[in-house]
Amino acid sequence: PTALPTAHKPMLLLAVTEVVTSSAAFTYFMAGALRRNISSDMLPQKFPLQLKTKSMGVFTPQLQELYPDQPMELHLWARQQPLLSCQPHALHGTLFGSVEAFVVLPNATRVPAFLLDIDANVTGKPTITRNRLGGTVKLTGGLLVPQVKKLETLLKFGLWLFGVPWANSECCPHPVP
Repeated sequence: PTALPTAHKPMLLLAVTEVVTSSAAFTYFMAGALRRNISSDMLPQKFPLQLKTKSMGVFTPQLQELYPDQPMELHLWARQQPLLSCQPHALHGTLFGSVEAFVVLPNATRVPAFLLDIDANVTGKPTITRNRLGGTVKLTGGLLVPQVKKLETLLKFGLWLFGVPWANSECCPHPVP
């Protein structure tokens, strides 16, 4: 338990308990809300890893041979409920996810390419700047995937591209005055 500070001037105090975070994780998981499909047109052109068979050859070299320069889609989902814990200045989580990649053929047929199970420990530190919710995320271990540094960068960018905007729109739909 952490003692809440006494307010000496107007301030916003936000306290979150593990019961709240665990309940939210359970609810989102059971509702199927921890799923996201990402297509190549959702990523900025300057993103270091494009969703095309040519770029994904790092993970599976045969893709470019079988399906030259075709667009791809990623389907991400939680395999089990995330485990979350609150610490005084951060939220720690263990995530159990899977990513299935598909090649999108010219006739819109999706061909399964590969499946990755990604289990990760992350620490997030929320911030409020002006009237927007933000934060930083650090991958603290648990990944059993080669080239962890590149994947960490990819996960951070994915969080910035999808997670933080979602949190801003869903959790704080109206700017804080």
